[in-house]
Amino acid sequence: MDEELNIIKNDPWLEPYKDAITGRHQHAIDKEKELTGKKTLADFATGHLYFGLHHTEKGWTFREWAPNATAIYLIGDFNGWQEQPKFKLRKVKNSGNWEINLPEKAMKHGDLYKLKVYWEGGCGERIPAWATRVVQDDETKIFSAQVWNPSKPYKFKKKVFNPNISPLMIYECHIGMSQDAEKVGTYNEFRENVLPRVVKDGYNCIQVMAIQEHPYYGSFGYHVSSFFAPSSRFGTPEELKQLIDTAHQMGVAVIMDIVHSHAVKNEVEGLGNFAGDPCQYFYQGDRREHPAWDSLCFDYGKNEVLHFLLSNCKYWLDEFHFDGFRFDGVTSMLYYSHGLGEAFCSYEDYFNGHQDDNAICYLTLANKLIHQVNPRAITIAEEVSGMPGLAAPFADGGYGFDYRMAMNIPDYWIKIIKERRDEDWKPSSMFWEVTNRRKDEKTISYCESHDQALVGDKTIIFRLIDADMYWHFRIGDENGTVERGIALHKMIRLLTASTINGGYLNFMGNEFGHPEWIDFPREGNGWSYKYARRQWHLVDDPTLCYHYLGDFDAAMVHLIESVKNIQKTDVIEVWHNDGDQVLAYRRKDLVFVFNFNPTRSFTDYGFLVPRGEYHVVLNTDSKEFGGFGFADDTVAHFTCADPLYAKEKKEWLKLYIPARSAVVLKRQK
Repeated sequence: MDEELNIIKNDPWLEPYKDAITGRHQHAIDKEKELTGKKTLADFATGHLYFGLHHTEKGWTFREWAPNATAIYLIGDFNGWQEQPKFKLRKVKNSGNWEINLPEKAMKHGDLYKLKVYWEGGCGERIPAWATRVVQDDETKIFSAQVWNPSKPYKFKKKVFNPNISPLMIYECHIGMSQDAEKVGTYNEFRENVLPRVVKDGYNCIQVMAIQEHPYYGSFGYHVSSFFAPSSRFGTPEELKQLIDTAHQMGVAVIMDIVHSHAVKNEVEGLGNFAGDPCQYFYQGDRREHPAWDSLCFDYGKNEVLHFLLSNCKYWLDEFHFDGFRFDGVTSMLYYSHGLGEAFCSYEDYFNGHQDDNAICYLTLANKLIHQVNPRAITIAEEVSGMPGLAAPFADGGYGFDYRMAMNIPDYWIKIIKERRDEDWKPSSMFWEVTNRRKDEKTISYCESHDQALVGDKTIIFRLIDADMYWHFRIGDENGTVERGIALHKMIRLLTASTINGGYLNFMGNEFGHPEWIDFPREGNGWSYKYARRQWHLVDDPTLCYHYLGDFDAAMVHLIESVKNIQKTDVIEVWHNDGDQVLAYRRKDLVFVFNFNPTRSFTDYGFLVPRGEYHVVLNTDSKEFGGFGFADDTVAHFTCADPLYAKEKKEWLKLYIPARSAVVLKRQK
């Protein structure tokens, strides 16, 4: 490769690692040619149309990849769960594939089934790797595949969806815990009860967690067993399709939290020892098990595994019309160490030979495939190490993700809330943290996601207010701790959301300061659903302070979306003074002013901005958002001329900025 790749041109510090970068790039090109020949990745990634159970004109066809098997039987409701010769698969010559063709009457919609797999020295029941419907028995808790061939399959009303995501505003959600009741919520309940809230609040994308089937509900969906089966806990595949279709009709994109970084260890439900070969899908030796997650690591060097995972990406796009994916655990995939115990202090850490080039190749091909299938698709990498090029285009030498998660930002907010007195918060440090990113890569900024809401951690509102949430959150009964928490909650969100260069993410309920952590039913809590739900009644209660935070979040989201492509505009610092704890910056015609000082308000505090008339469009201190309303936001603000800055066409904008508040002003045309 003679011509230098753009990611190196854009960042001269990458020049010493040119060989590694171009080598990874060429690896993906070579692997794509090996897999596809003269076809495309979209043509290659069609394993779901070949493997698994399919209804045909002649009846049923079932296929499975199991190179270590010596015999395979279909067992289920249709044959009394007994091995029968007519349900025995035959091995396809010169391959590790097995198949069987059955007449129409052999099985019917709703029948439960499994595989009985034999191998040298053993046998066991298995759920097919490509099963698209898996259900759990309420009494025995045993999982089985299910024949899914409804007489009236769902037909999408919105066949083509062109999402308006400028910028991308993501509402991260979990179907099961999305209801107020102490139970597992459903796709239908989410569609009816939560989706309208998302639209009203202004978010244009939902990121749905825990879709792929997982045996243990408390894993939050991250220990996947059946990669092609939408979780039956929440309803049927048709109901998931209706949810996505309805979201599209409401103008909301739907992306899926996809887990290709590891798989559950389970053998009966999962891929852990599929046909007597513990490494059919997974790495050999010490690399097979993830040391921190108690799970198994895919062997991305096997073409059959690439076929499985790439087909999985295409399946969810084609069959369910998802608009893209947030790839979980990318850091774990990139490094032999899974990123554990590494600081990532220099570029050397990204190119020192400790990286899994097979995984890097897979992620690159996955992004190419996804955008081949749907050019408008959205891909996001959850990655903490800062690997250069992750969200740069493949043509530039990157891995092709559209966005990467800005995981430094929530860590920063937690750190200063925990470790710094309010008087020691430095606006210059805050501004640097929320804008510290590679110029050629888009990020998803967020204050907190589901990670910060789990038991053992704390949400921002709980770190700020703690137990006073329970005793002083009724309007008129707020104490100083609550007033501080409400003020900072809004300011932290506004600073994070208004400085995006790609998109913004909020986890379901955090926008209104949901008071409880997340704790799924488990033995240690008596299998309770008390903390695996969202208490919407709190934000709906006009007598409680929660609605202040919810109303502010909606106003903030709508304001940011009102500026088309605000994420592409420059974030221009106007002023910071760490002594005063004041920060100001502008984007297009908006000026953002923050006073983090806990005690001092400032009168006629001046900033140099483009001359003009400015109107207040959002104020965290407004009474409608639980503030004190110290400033008169109906007053128009006119800049004052200064001959020293006449050539720059800048003038002084002088404001009253109350303590612990932020205001957004818009320059009038």
